[in-house]
Amino acid sequence: MGVEGSGDVLKAAEDEMKKTINSYKKYLSTVKTGRAHTSIFENLKVEAYGQQMQLKQLATISTPDATTIVIQPWDTSVIKEIEKTILKENMGFTPQNDGKVIKIIIPPMTEEDRKKVVKLMKQETESYRVAIRNARKKALKIIKDMEKEKIISEDESKKSEKDIQKLVEKYSKRIDDMFLDKEKEILSI
Repeated sequence: MGVEGSGDVLKAAEDEMKKTINSYKKYLSTVKTGRAHTSIFENLKVEAYGQQMQLKQLATISTPDATTIVIQPWDTSVIKEIEKTILKENMGFTPQNDGKVIKIIIPPMTEEDRKKVVKLMKQETESYRVAIRNARKKALKIIKDMEKEKIISEDESKKSEKDIQKLVEKYSKRIDDMFLDKEKEILSI
């Protein structure tokens, strides 16, 4: 964190926490819920035109209903590669290829599956909470160093510590809220 004053340290810490929140949102969008979501497939890497490309760059991905995903490649010559990639990823889906589109029926999740997904999600969520705490730790070290070097006063140091803690609480709560929303979505049938 290249910083000059305690305000810069706070801003850098908050920026780091915001990045963590954005990463967490991306992670949650990939978690299976038993409902069809295009985000599960958008970033799959498909070998096409001699390079690795994201599926969303090769096809329209839509959800005509809650249990079906339709992948319609703009160029049907890559449909076999798309199908091969989906099978290779071993996501538990069997693509149905009619030569023009690929249909994927999302099988309903059992209660046991749902509980497993939530358990894995809890474990993964903890790593995002740790990232928030690590941003705090880094910021507090810089504040302490600035106080030692007399760049900021003891009072400013204490105020900054409180402000950093408020940020941690704010972003930790955001993660908790997003987790609870996703958990509810997964467990509701």
